[in-house]
Amino acid sequence: METSPYGTTKDGQTVRLFTLTNSSGVEVQLCEYGAIVASVKTPDCSGKFANITLAKDSLEGWLENPEYLGATVGRYGNRISKGKFSIDGTDYELANNNDPGGIPCHLHGGAKGFSRVLWNGQPVIRPKASGVCFTYYSDAGEEGYPGNLTAKVTYWLTDDNELIFEARAKADAPTPVNLINHTYWNLSGKPTKTILDHELQLNANQFLPTSAGLIPTGKKEEVKGTPMDFTKPIRIGERIKNNFEPLKIGNGYDHCWVIQKKGSGNLRKTAIVHDPKSGRILEVKTDQPGLQFYSGNFLPRKHTGLCLETQAFPDSPNQPDFPNTILRPGETYSHTCVFKFSTSSHYLPGLEGS
Repeated sequence: METSPYGTTKDGQTVRLFTLTNSSGVEVQLCEYGAIVASVKTPDCSGKFANITLAKDSLEGWLENPEYLGATVGRYGNRISKGKFSIDGTDYELANNNDPGGIPCHLHGGAKGFSRVLWNGQPVIRPKASGVCFTYYSDAGEEGYPGNLTAKVTYWLTDDNELIFEARAKADAPTPVNLINHTYWNLSGKPTKTILDHELQLNANQFLPTSAGLIPTGKKEEVKGTPMDFTKPIRIGERIKNNFEPLKIGNGYDHCWVIQKKGSGNLRKTAIVHDPKSGRILEVKTDQPGLQFYSGNFLPRKHTGLCLETQAFPDSPNQPDFPNTILRPGETYSHTCVFKFSTSSHYLPGLEGS
């Protein structure tokens, strides 16, 4: 592992960059600002390494990161309707920093959130893996959230070519928590090329339909017979322009799928992406109930990256039928996501046994 100075924030705080390399030569760079995944370099079928994430060229670029490239977002990732929720009869109001369809909402923790603050990174090591544990202390009232929160996010790079995201949090008062990794993937290794030819499979028979403001309606709809059906591998661009209301609302894919609970264990196979030209494969596992698949609809270069954000359901604090996202004193918030990298020139492994 290498640790190096990366520059300073606008208020003069020193930022460090951590570089992890495993036994296969896979390299991951992590930045203290925003607990950001700054790059992930993996080989294609011919053994040529390239960064398969969308990235900035310098710390100055990361300081201005409206797309949330690579960032750890929170205190509550994704959207909260109107920036409002209630806990135990007390109303709370957050910043409305997003307005899809002209309808204001709270997005990714607010105007600043966890993606635009300096975390403290500490190198960690375990057998066949090295990593960085990032810690951030969020004061009560920050962005309008109740309770003091201690968040810890650890990124591990293993010799099995896995990048593991482990998020934990504790609070001294009830508060919503949904910590998310917001990396944009482009398995071609060419950041100006679209991901529309990538093949995607999701372990999900249902998705969450939304209003025009991209807030879930509270219902779950079957994907069968719709462009939201990725139960078998299909090109992302195959149906993205179909005359289908959810796609028109999101200007493409920007929805949460309901992950099926199959097999034993806490981690479930969630998604597989394959770039046929480079042969690179990305497999995702998680212990979370939802996966937000975003096809980069509003990137400066449209569709040049995709997000696979494992998470709790959007707007859960206002949706009584969704899984609970309120963290209470004495409890520990936990979220694990595993990204596994491999290659194949012709074969996309399935989600059987997930």
